[in-house]
Amino acid sequence: MAGCLVLLLFLALLSFSGNADVSIDCGALDSYADENSIVWIGDDDLFKNSQSEAVQPRNTASHVMSTLRVFTTLKKNCYSITADKGSLVLVRASFFYGNYDKRSSPPSFDLLFDGNHWATVKTSLDQLVYYEVMYVVKSDTTSICLAQTQPNQFPFISALEVRNLDSKMYGDVDPNYALFLRSRVAFGANTTVRFPDDGYDRIWVPARVSSELVSVASGAILIDVANAPDNPPPEVLQNAITTSNTSGSITLNPGFPDQDVSVYMNLYFSEVTELDTTQKRSFIAYIDNMKSSEPIIPPYGAAKEMSANFTASANTSISLVSTTDSTLPPLINAMEVFYVSDRLTDGTNSKDVEGLGELQNTFSVLQEYWSGDPCLPSPYTWERISCSNDDIPRVTALDLSSLDLSGPLPDFSSMDALVTIDLHNNSITGPIQDFLGALPNLKDLNLADNSFSGPIPQSISSNKKLKFVASGNPDLCVSGKSCQPTSTDGTIITSTPSGGRKKSNKLPVILGTTIPIFVFFWAIVGFLVHHKRRTAAIAAITAGKTGGANGPSVANTMMGQVGEAVINEIRVNIQDQTTSENGDQSIPQQ
Repeated sequence: MAGCLVLLLFLALLSFSGNADVSIDCGALDSYADENSIVWIGDDDLFKNSQSEAVQPRNTASHVMSTLRVFTTLKKNCYSITADKGSLVLVRASFFYGNYDKRSSPPSFDLLFDGNHWATVKTSLDQLVYYEVMYVVKSDTTSICLAQTQPNQFPFISALEVRNLDSKMYGDVDPNYALFLRSRVAFGANTTVRFPDDGYDRIWVPARVSSELVSVASGAILIDVANAPDNPPPEVLQNAITTSNTSGSITLNPGFPDQDVSVYMNLYFSEVTELDTTQKRSFIAYIDNMKSSEPIIPPYGAAKEMSANFTASANTSISLVSTTDSTLPPLINAMEVFYVSDRLTDGTNSKDVEGLGELQNTFSVLQEYWSGDPCLPSPYTWERISCSNDDIPRVTALDLSSLDLSGPLPDFSSMDALVTIDLHNNSITGPIQDFLGALPNLKDLNLADNSFSGPIPQSISSNKKLKFVASGNPDLCVSGKSCQPTSTDGTIITSTPSGGRKKSNKLPVILGTTIPIFVFFWAIVGFLVHHKRRTAAIAAITAGKTGGANGPSVANTMMGQVGEAVINEIRVNIQDQTTSENGDQSIPQQ
C-alpha cells in the first residue's frame, strides 16, 4: 500500500470513495457550488461510526466550514478515494473547530495518508487551519486518515479536497517523497488566488511584507507561463514586490523550524515594466549567503521559475541581491515552500491487502473496522490483525472471532504470512477450504463454533505442525468416505459447542454401535430357541420312554444367562461410546 465525483462507502474505520478531483464538505447534507465555482458534495449519509456537527453560529468562517465530521469510536478513520496509479495529486484537509461541542477545547490529532504520517493537526478555537500535501499515488486508491492520539480529543475534519496535477509538475522531486506545504504566497496581491484562476486549485495567499518593500503591478495585459514548469497562474504574476533603491536586496523568511528540515522551494519572477535599452534588472538568489542561482533576469509578459532543494533551519536566510551591472532592484512575484517528507512507504504487502479485501467483500461488517493501510503507520494498525515489522509489513495474525460473520469463507490464500487465524464463534458455512492447511506459516487455526460442513481437508488433517480446533460444527466430518464426525485417528469427535450454542447429534453414533450388536443378539436368541425346541423334543421322547423329568429345562436356563450377558455387553458398549463423545473437541494432530 487521488471539482467532484460519485461517492461510495468503501470501508469504515470509516471510508469514503470517489475519483479525483473531489471536494468534500464534511458533515454536510447537500451538494452545492461555492463562490469560486467549486462544487462540494456532502458525506452525511456515508458513515456509521461518526457524527455530523455544526459550528456555533457566531464562529462560522464560510459555508464550507459551517459543518464538520467528528470520529469518536475508532482509532483510525479514513476517506478512501480512487485515483490513477502513478498520478500526482494535491490533497488539502481543512479544520475549523468553531467550538462545535461548546467545550472551548480545540483538539489535536494525527493526519495520515497512504500509511504515512502527514502532520499532527493542532486546531484553533476560532481560526481555520489547513494542511496540504502533494505526492505520487502508488495504487489505484489513496487514503486520507484521521487518528486519535489523546484521550477525549476526538479527530474531526471540515473539508477534504483532492486535485489531479500535471504529471510533469514539481518534477525535480523524487516521486518516492512527498511535499508538505509550508507556504504559497502571491507577493503584492490583495486577495487570495485559487480556482478558477489557478486551474489546479492551489491557494495563493497575499504575502505580508515589511515596510522597506513596495508593491508594484505589472503593465503586461497577458503573461505567458509556458516556460514555468510548475504552471503558476498568470494572476499571481501580475503583482510583485521590490525595494525602493537599486542597491537594496529582498530577504525572504518562510519561517523554518529550529530543527533541520529538507526544503523544496519555487520562486517565480515576471518583469512588471517594459524596460528600455538603458535599463536592466538582474539579481542572484543566495541561501545562507551561498550563491544559489545564475543571474535572474525576469522576462516581461512571461514567467521565469527558479527551484532549489536544500536543508534549512530557523537561522536559514534567503535573499535576492542585485548584480553589479543591474540598474534596477530585484523583485519577486510568488513563492512556494515545501518540506520534503521521509521516503514514502510502499504500504502493507499487496498480497495481504488483496486477501483482506476479499474478506471485506464477503463480510460487510469488516467495513466498519478497516480502512486505510492495514499495517501502517504502525501505531494505527487495523483492529483484529497483527503485522510484522518489515519495511513492507506482512499480516501475521487474523482474529475475526465473535463478529457474527455468516456465509461461506472466501479465498484469502494470498495471505501466506499468517501464523494465527481465529474465526471461532461465528456462523460461517460451507466447506473448510483446502488453502487453509496449505498456508506455509500457519500454526494455529481455530474454526470452532461455526456451521462448517463436509470433510476436513487432507492439508489440515495431515499437517503435523498445525494446532487445529473445529468443535461446535455439527455438519463437519473428517473423511469424504463417511460423514460421521470422526477424527483422523479414528476416535469420535463430538460436535458439542464450547459455549453450549449448538447441539450435537449423537443418534448416528449410538445406532452405529448398537445395531450390529442387536442383530448379533437376535441371531443367538434364534439359535437358542431352535436348540431349545430340539432339546425339548428329545426330552419329550425321553420322558415318554422314562416317564418324564422334573425341574426347569437346561435350555431355558442357558438362554437366560446368554441373553443377560448380551444385554450387559450392549450397555457397556453404549457407555464407552458416551465417554468418548464427551472428550476433547479439537481434532488431534498426529
